[in-house]
Amino acid sequence: MKLLRLLLMCFVCNVHADLKSDARAIDHAPMGVSGDHYHKKGESMISVRHGHMAMGEALFKGETISLSDVLSMPNPLKDSPVNLSVIPTDMTMKMTMIGGMYAPTDRVTLMIMGMFVAKEMQLTTYQPMMNRNLVGRFSTSSSDVSDISLGALITLKESQGSRLHGEIALQHSIGSNDAKGVVLTPMGKDMIMILPYGMQAGDSASRLVLGMTHVRDLNENIKWGNQVRTKIAVSQGEWSFGDHTEVNSWLQHAFSQSGAMSARLKWTHQNKIWGRNPAINGPVQTANPENYGGVEWHIGLGINWLTRVFSQNVDRVGLELLLPIKQEKNNLQLATKYQLTLGYQKAF
Repeated sequence: MKLLRLLLMCFVCNVHADLKSDARAIDHAPMGVSGDHYHKKGESMISVRHGHMAMGEALFKGETISLSDVLSMPNPLKDSPVNLSVIPTDMTMKMTMIGGMYAPTDRVTLMIMGMFVAKEMQLTTYQPMMNRNLVGRFSTSSSDVSDISLGALITLKESQGSRLHGEIALQHSIGSNDAKGVVLTPMGKDMIMILPYGMQAGDSASRLVLGMTHVRDLNENIKWGNQVRTKIAVSQGEWSFGDHTEVNSWLQHAFSQSGAMSARLKWTHQNKIWGRNPAINGPVQTANPENYGGVEWHIGLGINWLTRVFSQNVDRVGLELLLPIKQEKNNLQLATKYQLTLGYQKAF
């Protein structure tokens, strides 16, 4: 009964937004797309987005392989058993992004954003030799503020039914890159060790973010958007995650002023890890810098809607689900299962 009341309240709020506001849900891209829109002089916006990503199953050069296949693979790292003996089975990553935007002019919109990440991985440990019997199962986790970025969106061209803008930003990683956890070794002992790269919240790198976004109206109720965005490391520590490029193309359909549905195609490419921390070692695939990066294709379905939560200004709420359709990850990695993003935006 309480859920029904909540749904009715949201419906009433949406209807009210339809009648009293010029804002449309279709004006913003799917919630998983960053830097998709700019503001007019004097306008500002705050946003909160929470993402959840799940991974599982082993991939080797884009193909699903079995546990026995992983156990038979050699371990290229020194001072470790000859074969892989600690096997990741599942991983989840939760990301919370808080951002703000302000437009000092009609052409420039300033941005600031910070991100907090929490990661958890499930693993199984096997004997390093003989029958490779199961030793046990364990999990590791880490959490920290990951990075902060400052940037600007610059309007390049705007006409009726079409807009084009660029993005430039500087992102700095402030999260820990040497978080530790308790690991079950192939000898059956618990040891405190520095967690592998993928479990770290940061890498101490600074990155230049460059992007370009174009959105056009196909008709009154359908928009087509395209975006390319890249992150390039300009300052690195002992090691850093690889440069990352993302291309998005999306279609949105407004089924009302306060509601819009979206479909998105996402392509990403990331280089392998640069450098190495000698203290990150062990018979586990995630300790090898070669087992990071690659190419992925995803398809997304989402919904944006308008409501009022805290004031008379319109609030935006969005939800988007991304599913993988092709994964060509480098060497040995866990496959991505899905990504879910829930977001809230308020403009002033």
